[in-house]
Amino acid sequence: MTLQVFAQNPADAKASKAVRKLYADLHQAMKDSLVLFGHQDDLAYGVGWKYQPGESDVRRSVGSYPAVFGWDLGHLELNDPVNLDSVPFDRMRDLIKFAYKMGGINTISWHLRNPFNGSSAWDTTTAIRHVLPGGTKHEAYLAWIDKVADFMLSLKTGFLGKKIPIIFRPYHEHTGSWFWWGEKSCTPQEYVALWKMTVDRLKARGVNNLLYAYSPAEFKSAQHYMERYPGDDYVDLIGFDTYHRNANDSIATAFFKARLSNSLATMSQLAAQHQKVMVLSETGCEQIPVPNWWTSVLWPAIKDQHPAYVLLWRNGRPDHYYVPYQGHLSQDDFKAFQRNPRIFFQDEWKAVRRH
Repeated sequence: MTLQVFAQNPADAKASKAVRKLYADLHQAMKDSLVLFGHQDDLAYGVGWKYQPGESDVRRSVGSYPAVFGWDLGHLELNDPVNLDSVPFDRMRDLIKFAYKMGGINTISWHLRNPFNGSSAWDTTTAIRHVLPGGTKHEAYLAWIDKVADFMLSLKTGFLGKKIPIIFRPYHEHTGSWFWWGEKSCTPQEYVALWKMTVDRLKARGVNNLLYAYSPAEFKSAQHYMERYPGDDYVDLIGFDTYHRNANDSIATAFFKARLSNSLATMSQLAAQHQKVMVLSETGCEQIPVPNWWTSVLWPAIKDQHPAYVLLWRNGRPDHYYVPYQGHLSQDDFKAFQRNPRIFFQDEWKAVRRH
């Protein structure tokens, strides 16, 4: 199978050729019912190791890297040398290049500090109105966006300095209220204004290597999902973040599977209406205590809805991980999940993507 060009254009009219190619590939993956597998911070660290060249818990478990690699820019706005999960930004840049050179897809979120008081992203003190035009923090906030622009523009590879395409996922999980950009901390109009201001500033700085992903947390309906949607000219991918909790409780598990499947079904309709790529932008079950979680919980919940990719969260600590490490009780089931002909890890993706 060879992926073909899809006619839909990115939201950025000046998007680079590499961005257009990535967007076409993702649209085609959806059409072909392929689901790419992704993992946050996969190349940076895992359970029992950190910053070992070429290492990956996913690769240790199944023999292949993920097809999608997630990263986060939290604390870049502070000029810190490391992000909020202690990943050095210089190392992150190199790992993004490594992932891209081997055919992988990179997506970046941004857990940025509260711009009103400098506290964490989880401080829900009112902030957005202060960073919009006319607000007391507007100019300072534009400087934060400029740091993101500089980082994105620094992601280049090859002798000619070809810019690496990135899926940028700012202001995520806004249907929850745990971040300062969340539902209870701003109006829909303020959220949309923040999103548009951010994208417009990045484009004004010459950033044309981004696809933009909109990813709420749980939502009640299609109307709720779209309540803060910035518009088709500002979004390329629509996503959804959700986690399986209380995995040993059969009722909680049944509820998670139903919610995930129903939410993706709603998003599938929206993706078709707006001609956007649909993804499961964050998910997982912490510590994966169910041995057959991959084939009995995750796959049945997503198989009928065709998200272009599924991103599992990070393997940050021995008590905080979302993909198996070598010897984990769900490793064999993870291998079975990988063998599913519709699930694509790096090796399968590299074999079919256009060159």
